[in-house]
Amino acid sequence: MSILNRCYVLAALTIGSFACDTKTEADKIVDESIAAHGGDAFKNSLIEFDFRAIHYTIYKTESEFEYIREFSDSTGTVKDVLNNFGFVRTVNGTKIDTLTEERIGAFSRSVNSVAYFAYLPYGLNDASARKKHLGETTLNGEQYDLIKVTFKQEGGGEDYDDEFLYWIGKEDKYVDYIAYSYRIDGGGVRFREVSDVIEVGGIRFQNYLNFKPDDKNTPVDKMEASYVSGDLELLSEIILENIEVKPLPK
Repeated sequence: MSILNRCYVLAALTIGSFACDTKTEADKIVDESIAAHGGDAFKNSLIEFDFRAIHYTIYKTESEFEYIREFSDSTGTVKDVLNNFGFVRTVNGTKIDTLTEERIGAFSRSVNSVAYFAYLPYGLNDASARKKHLGETTLNGEQYDLIKVTFKQEGGGEDYDDEFLYWIGKEDKYVDYIAYSYRIDGGGVRFREVSDVIEVGGIRFQNYLNFKPDDKNTPVDKMEASYVSGDLELLSEIILENIEVKPLPK
């Protein structure tokens, strides 16, 4: 090999090494957590489950997604579909064309919220997500990396200014606690603690206890202290039922 060719090889290796090192500490921790929770099984599977008497079907890759929820009410059989192309509601198989932008936004946020939490931590690598490692903390005797996630306005949806904190185990890389603040629909802040784990099809699904503070304007970074001091009220339980994971055809 000539000196010139060796220089090209060394340059390529140097550039490749530099590219590999561009990931932040937060990126690396989130990647490890995604792997621990299911890794490639997330993007190679169709996931179905029931949540509060509503049936959800979730499909998501790095570039495409489709979230479906189906339920019955006084109008009949309702099917909501949210995907890369927008939102559509049908009732008894007929598309509803009279929905206002406000209603479309509310329905879309509702569907997206359930899918987002059910798919955690996979969604933390979405292009709009901005991650920051806030350091280490100890909660209930366990050590965690604390990751803050915010979103770019472009591609971050109407609620791009929401803030999330994730407690990711130093050893097992599982997300055991979540805190988040939101502005839409009256605003508020929540703290979630994993209450149960269900593993299906190579994916770790988690149920949560959902807490709130007395003051809905409590900063999200104060929620850990409020939880430790017992100042949070148990608001609800997040329980996924009848979970199915179906591999997608390759």
